[in-house]
Formats: sequence, structure tokens, C-alpha cells
Amino acid sequence: MEALGHLLQGFAAALTPGYLLYAFTGCMLGTLIGVLPGLGPAAGTAILIPLTFSLDATGAIIMLCAIYYGAMYGGTITSVLINVPGEAASVVTCIDGHQMAKQGRAGSALGIAAIGSFVGGTLATVALVAVAMPLASLALKFGPAEFFALMVAGLCLVVGLAGNNMLAALLMTVIGLLFAMIGVDPVRGAPRFTFGVEELYDGIGFVPVVMGLFGVAELLLAAEKRQTHMVEAELKSWMPTRQECRQSVGAISRGTVVGFVLGLIPGVGAIVPTFMAYVLEKRVSKTPERFGKGAIEGVASAETANNAYANASMVPLLALGIPSSPTIAVLMGAFIVNGITPGPFLFKEQPALVWTVIASFFVGNALLLILNLPLVGLWAKLLKIPFSYMCAGVLIFCVIGAYGLKQSLFDVWVMLGFGILGYLLRKLDFPIAPAILALILGPMMEKSLRTTLEISGGSFGIFLDRPVALALLTIPVIVIAFLIFKPRSLAPLRESDIE
Repeated sequence: MEALGHLLQGFAAALTPGYLLYAFTGCMLGTLIGVLPGLGPAAGTAILIPLTFSLDATGAIIMLCAIYYGAMYGGTITSVLINVPGEAASVVTCIDGHQMAKQGRAGSALGIAAIGSFVGGTLATVALVAVAMPLASLALKFGPAEFFALMVAGLCLVVGLAGNNMLAALLMTVIGLLFAMIGVDPVRGAPRFTFGVEELYDGIGFVPVVMGLFGVAELLLAAEKRQTHMVEAELKSWMPTRQECRQSVGAISRGTVVGFVLGLIPGVGAIVPTFMAYVLEKRVSKTPERFGKGAIEGVASAETANNAYANASMVPLLALGIPSSPTIAVLMGAFIVNGITPGPFLFKEQPALVWTVIASFFVGNALLLILNLPLVGLWAKLLKIPFSYMCAGVLIFCVIGAYGLKQSLFDVWVMLGFGILGYLLRKLDFPIAPAILALILGPMMEKSLRTTLEISGGSFGIFLDRPVALALLTIPVIVIAFLIFKPRSLAPLRESDIE
């Protein structure tokens, strides 16, 4: 009841005209950031921090948080329309969202993504209010052994995206992990696999890689087919039908749970919940063969998990002062710049601020729904743009996104190189998703494993002594066994479906 009273006071402040304007502006800017391929929530939020310097602390945090979850939704738009994920978490949306656009169902895909994002974000915030401290305490118990086991489980679940093509998926996972090892050794400080190239000391950036594998490869495939439009099918509706909404109810419910639970665990990253929610939805579906061919449940599960994760990831920050992702780390920096120290004492020392910010999460999710549902038709009209214009625009965005983060032409060449590689992998029917996730999780896996072995004196027996880590490590065994002995009725999902 005490939390409810504080929340009502927070709503009274969050609904004032000034804070509503900050939330509205943040949602608009965040959506724009998400639409631009390669910029992403972390970079976009960091770039826009100077805009909040003239605001009071509460207003600054409200705007930056709105930019964050606005960007988490904005990446959906380009994923559906042109198969270019605006940010990492939108990679999964490409699988079915773009196929729906090809079938003239872009409006349905964008509409259900907006609805799922609203439901997932709102329910996750309700859960945040109810159980923030207990669940944050549970997440704090995760040590390096548990983190490593969780990453291995996540990788093996993604292998399931390849269906019967498991060997190819495992090969791509290993390749992704090898690319992740490029750079300076995090423990010894010695360069690895850099071949004397100074630009590789910081490793291969995820942004140019994912824009190359998806954006540039998509352009090459489309040019090969001599398309005149990015999507040639006629649009049939601007909103999901009642049947599509009924099909998505279960996916939205499960995506909310997956996104919220994983959002509580620092270091997981936004892409893991979307992958896991998608895999779960494919496994429980009675018609898994539809996934990868325009199943609306795939879009609903991924987008719901995405925004549920975005709101849940604020729990470790607000309650423990632990940033759970790069974007949350940027937000934590903004807290500190404004003289606020996130953590357990925040609720006691500045309850008005923290509860106003939490109330603004509800307001921001409602604003996103109000803003994006009416604009579904506007976004979907991008499909009518001639292919040559869209192709040039996408390529320009990709080049700007790759160059903008570090002002490095090397990243542009990396993007183009991975674009050619992605094109060849698509032609050879190799799955790309496992390699992408391995590239993201590789550094975190290595750090967790080496820290665990330092704690145990080099003994792998520590994984047997930690019940949670042992339970998580049984998941890969079960997944691989299921993939080997699964019924033939479960059709494989090939990466060639992402076009």
C-alpha cells in the first residue's frame, strides 16, 4: 500500500504539462532514433543527453527514459518495411515482420508490434512496482558462473532457429565467437587476431556487422532480383484483423513474462529476450512451419519481450544501482550528472523523483501507443517508394550509422565486407542469427568464464557446485537432444526466410 501511495503521487507529478511534454518529446526522438539503422538506443541516448542539461533532474530522466523505450520500439519500423533492424533487439522482428510486409500485411505487423510493446511495457512496469526489491535481490545473486551458463543456454536456444540445419547453426555460432575474440585480451591486455591493424584493437563493432549482414546483404539480394519496389505485394490493411489479434494474445502474454524475467538480470542484453521469446513461441505453436513465413505471433512475441525487457531492466538500476545494458549504463551516467545516485537509498532519499520516473513509464508507453497506431499507415506508405530511391536511402543510412559511432571509415569497410559475406551466406542457406548472437554474447561469456575459473582456481567443478548454473547448463543438453530426436512435424526455420 505504501508503494501504491507513492505511485499515485508520482502520477500526479508525471501528468503535469511540463513532464508530459518531456515524455512526448522523448518518445518522438526515441522512435526516430530507432528508425535510423545503426544508431540504436545507447548511442542515440548518449547523443541526446546534452538536450536535458537545462532541465530539472526529474524532467531530464523522464525524457531520457522515454527516448530509451521509444528507440526500442522504433527499430521495428525499418525491420518490417525494409528488413534493416534499426537496433539489435529488432533483428528477430525481421524474420516474420518483413515477410508479412511482402504479403501486404505491413500494417498488421506494425500495429501488433505497437500493441504488444504497450502491453509488455505496461505489465512489466506494474510488476516493477509490485516486486522491484525482491526480484532485484534475486538477480543480484547471479554470479559469473550463472551468467556464463545463461549465455550458453541462450546460444543453444538460438541454434533451434536453424531447425534441422543444426550443424550449420553450430558452425555459425563458432564463427561468431571467433569474431568476438578479436581485439585486446580483457585479462592480459595483449592483442588477439588483430594482425597489426590498430582499428581491430577495440574488436569488431556490432553496428557495422549487423548492418552489413542484414542491410547491405538485403540490398544485394534485391538488386540481384531486379526489384522495382522494396515490397511488391499490395497492402491489404493498416491494422491487424480480429483473427490476428486473437492469434497474438498468447504470444504477447509469454513475451511479457520472458522479457520481464530476463530484464531483471544484468548483462543479458535486449536481443536475448527477443530471441528466447521467439523460439518459445515457435516451439509451443501447433503450426511452427508458419514461422519465418509471416507468422504474426513471431512479431508479437519478439516486440512484447523487447519492451517488457526495456522496462524491467530499470529494476536493477533503480533498486541496486546496477546498469543491465549499455543503454542503462548511459542512463545511469545521466542520473549521476544530475546529482542522483541510483541504488537502494534512492527510494528513501528521493522517493518523489523515483516514483515520478516510474509513473512516467506508464505515461510513456501510452504515448507510444497513441503516437504509433495512427502513424502505421504513414510508415507503411514507405513501401510505395521506388526501389532505387529506397535502396540509395538505406545505403546512405547504413554508411552514416557505421561511420557515425567512431567517425571511422574502417567501420564502413567492415560493414561492406560483412554485407558481401551475408549475401553469400544467404545464397548458401547458412543461418546468420546464431553468429550475430554469438558476436554479442562472446565477450560477456569470456569474461564470466574467466572470472569463474579465477574464483575456483581453474576448476570447472564450480559449475557442479552452483545449482542455478548447473540447471542452466542442462538446457543446452535438452535443446540439442530435442533437435536431434524431435518429430518431423516441426519444420525447420531457415535463415533464407529473412529476405
